[in-house]
Amino acid sequence: MTSGLRRSLRDAGAALASLGHNRELLRLELSLLASVLAHWAYGVAVAVYAYREGGVAAVGIFGLARTLPSALAAPLTAALADRYRRELVLAAATVARAAGAAATAVAVASDGPAALVYALAAAVQIATTATFPAKAALTPSLARTPVELTAANVAATTTESAGSFIGPALGGIVLAVADIEAALAATAAAFLLSAVLVARIRSGETPSPAAAGSLAGDLLGGVRAIRDASGVPLLVGLYGAQTLVAGMLNVLIVVLALDLLALGEPAVGYLDGVIGVGGIAATVVVLARAGRARLGFDFAIGLLLWGLPLAAIGVWPETAFAIPMLAAVGVGNTIVDVAAVTLLQRAAPEAALARVFGVLESLTWATIGLGALAAPLAVELLGERWAFVATGLFLPVLGVLSWRRLASLDASLPPPDERLEATRAVPLFAALAPEALEQVAAALVPVRFAAGEAIVRQGERGDRFFLIRRGAATVSVDGRQGQPLGPGDFFGEIALLRGVPRTATVRAIGDLDAYAVDSATFARAVGGSPGARATAERAVRTRLRTLRPSGASL
Repeated sequence: MTSGLRRSLRDAGAALASLGHNRELLRLELSLLASVLAHWAYGVAVAVYAYREGGVAAVGIFGLARTLPSALAAPLTAALADRYRRELVLAAATVARAAGAAATAVAVASDGPAALVYALAAAVQIATTATFPAKAALTPSLARTPVELTAANVAATTTESAGSFIGPALGGIVLAVADIEAALAATAAAFLLSAVLVARIRSGETPSPAAAGSLAGDLLGGVRAIRDASGVPLLVGLYGAQTLVAGMLNVLIVVLALDLLALGEPAVGYLDGVIGVGGIAATVVVLARAGRARLGFDFAIGLLLWGLPLAAIGVWPETAFAIPMLAAVGVGNTIVDVAAVTLLQRAAPEAALARVFGVLESLTWATIGLGALAAPLAVELLGERWAFVATGLFLPVLGVLSWRRLASLDASLPPPDERLEATRAVPLFAALAPEALEQVAAALVPVRFAAGEAIVRQGERGDRFFLIRRGAATVSVDGRQGQPLGPGDFFGEIALLRGVPRTATVRAIGDLDAYAVDSATFARAVGGSPGARATAERAVRTRLRTLRPSGASL
């Protein structure tokens, strides 16, 4: 057992250390820390203002003003991160949050109407809906290996957990020594610091032209991407079930503190903090598993840990027992968040990734609100203890019913070693140094095309390099058929190397699975190695002679 713990700690340390060697990811995580602390402190300051203005009812109005617009706006704001550079969208949204917090401070200081303060709070929250999708979609382009990607997601979830109780505490301290206006001004400064850190990030990614469509396309693009990606609808549905329970717990924890345990009002915050502490404690476990390809299994375990402790509290509502059970819920929360986000980053199409997370953001806000409405109804119908039991059993039942399908989701995703072997087998990359080879392998994005679908079209701009995993494709130039392509074959390099439009069409014969590499990653890898560049040029000349005498680019 001791050796296993040492190994887990060593693996966790190695995964976390990898972030320290990636400046762009480190900046992203530091910006998140400043943003999360500001977010929670801002919420506390405006909630205190609302309570002073109109009591508990005003606090409820404030909560509704933040959640309802956010659920409606999330798909649209998330689409911005698929249209434009994601680091710029993230920076702009954070600047908007800073401006909104500063405007709120001015409104409070000048005794402006409460409606204005609530409207500003809603605007800040709407700007917030753009940040999670942009960050989640940006992270894979900054991570150089799968371990770094998981480690970055763990760091983000841990930051969220810590911020959920450190942010309110900092806000409370400022309120105690100064006033609401000072607390709001401090949050504006923290948001601004976050924006400065994001502005220094350089991802090298180029937005996909396919992302620029109609408003309806923006709103539906994430839904279509979720629908069409294997296993993703199940994952998103289960994640929505988890956030529904989270919304119920926001109410039930008040019932637990005041009625079942009779600990008094301050205990509501303390018990919430226990969940956050449990989430931080789970960091070592999740980091230690960063290189293991069992995210679907981890997600199912997280669902069990989210629910069973709540059911146990309903059976035995004692303080000494409830505290470790709530900590276990925090562990489950971290596992679910990291597994879900990482699986989506790997399974969803890169061009629509921000919109996928926008749908997730919208679903989160909507289900949290529904959970908050469902919890009082459950208490009324079942009683306090049985409401805990029923709420707690909901997720484990879903997890057990979905266990096999979640495990198959792991199997459908290529393990890191498979990507590395696939990259190594490409002649263009044979001369790359091991570090550069690993970076290309980490950037491979699984993509799937239906039978008859055009993967690239003659005349369009080339922005990705493709490597076929399974299936076959036809190649045609001006209607003339060329040699078919099969597993291990690649295409797209000529347009990227020569900077010309694609003058050939590649179409899937049957269902086809491939890897895609963005143009920036391809250019860095091939352009940075004289040997790889020479090999690529020879491959281009051979390909052009094969296609047609006048030359064609894929």
